[in-house]
Amino acid sequence: MALELKQSQKMSQHLVMTPQLQQAIKLLQLSHLELVDVLQEELQENPLLEEGSDEDPAPGESDDDREVEIDADLGAQDEEPNQQDIDWERYLEADGQTLPFGESLGVHGDEMPAFDATLSAAGSLAQHLRDQLQMSVLTSEQHSMGLFLIDAIGDDGYLPEDIVAASAEEWGVEASQVEDVLRVLQSFDPLGVGARSLRECLHIQLAAQGLAHGTAWRVVEDHLEDVQRRDLQTIVTRLGVPWDDVREAMRQIMHLQPRPGLALAEDKTKYIVPDVYVRKVGDSFVVIVNEEGLPRLKISPYYGSLLHDPKGSAKSYLQEKLRGATWLIRSIHMRQRTIARVMESIIEFQKEFFEKGPSFLKPLILKDVAESIAMHESTISRVTSNKYVHTAQGLYELKYFFNSAIKRPGAEMIGSESVREHIKKLIAAESEHDPISDQQLVALLGKSGIKIARRTVAKYREMMRIPTSTMRKKVF
Repeated sequence: MALELKQSQKMSQHLVMTPQLQQAIKLLQLSHLELVDVLQEELQENPLLEEGSDEDPAPGESDDDREVEIDADLGAQDEEPNQQDIDWERYLEADGQTLPFGESLGVHGDEMPAFDATLSAAGSLAQHLRDQLQMSVLTSEQHSMGLFLIDAIGDDGYLPEDIVAASAEEWGVEASQVEDVLRVLQSFDPLGVGARSLRECLHIQLAAQGLAHGTAWRVVEDHLEDVQRRDLQTIVTRLGVPWDDVREAMRQIMHLQPRPGLALAEDKTKYIVPDVYVRKVGDSFVVIVNEEGLPRLKISPYYGSLLHDPKGSAKSYLQEKLRGATWLIRSIHMRQRTIARVMESIIEFQKEFFEKGPSFLKPLILKDVAESIAMHESTISRVTSNKYVHTAQGLYELKYFFNSAIKRPGAEMIGSESVREHIKKLIAAESEHDPISDQQLVALLGKSGIKIARRTVAKYREMMRIPTSTMRKKVF
């Protein structure tokens, strides 16, 4: 696929997002199970693709002769670059919005995780928001304030109307400081979460679509009651805009989600297949991208031979399908390689975690990994979304390794996830008849060089769904 670049008046370059590039980006975002489903669909739809045997090369690992033969068949109509020339990173950087909806693994059966290790309770709305908060660049106080706000969000995604005033009083800060943190939360997925009214919820979603202050925005601002009554005539008259504009505004509004939190409110159980494995070999850690169950795609020899027949009436059709098949195989290979590079970088930053466990998790943000492997943050975000790694410490979502920093006087900063692990261990070792209070936890953490406020301890304890010391106490 030729990569087309256009030069704007401001001398900025923009990539043309062809369907093939969109497909490559979507493949990177998929989990292992989703990728298996997509490849099976491609096998059904593209006659040039067929599933090979275990002796065939893994996806993207074709030999040089076949690669040359494929490229020759594409002809001069499409000067597709070789695999190593495909600027994968630029493709990913070019897409600023989320798009709509091999070789043997080498892991033996007795090394695979137990079935119950692949069970995971689906995260609640609150946990989904906390995960995003961990990856946000905030001060320690802002992070704690964000946790406070998240805890106040209802299952429908809304906050109480007086939350800013109440939070400012609770934290002893100006209301504007609370508003700053709230704006960060309102940028999280699902869009519209953290609103204090239906009007604000819809405005958040419209702004995210680039429709701020347009007709739909004005309708939401002043005519929500008319929208509910489907009274378009009143809206047209009062806004003084054409009927067609109001109809389009109504269509846009009807596609918004008035209760954004409900999609994540239910607690369901899901099954997880690791996307990547980390094994310790000697003193080093080895990353193995999971290709178990992935069909070994190859070009069909039969249909490929038809391309050499100059009189073949279906040649143009087969050439198109060959382009698609070749691009898919290459995209899979690039996807697997990119996941491996990101995981290797995470290991470099979080080596102590892989050696000693969750208590040794360090502060880490997307930018750290992006800079270490010369990729864009959006690429790292896509790679770590909906993907899991199986380690000696257990099964973890890749986003787990990114967490905010907590300062320690005269010592290296510690990750917020590590602090929660410390709290969990202290509570696990307490007396059933004399449990540790939050204030006592503050003191015990302080002895370890972790200086945090009592309310922060309380928030972390609640995040882990650990009851108060009074509720944990056993009388008999």
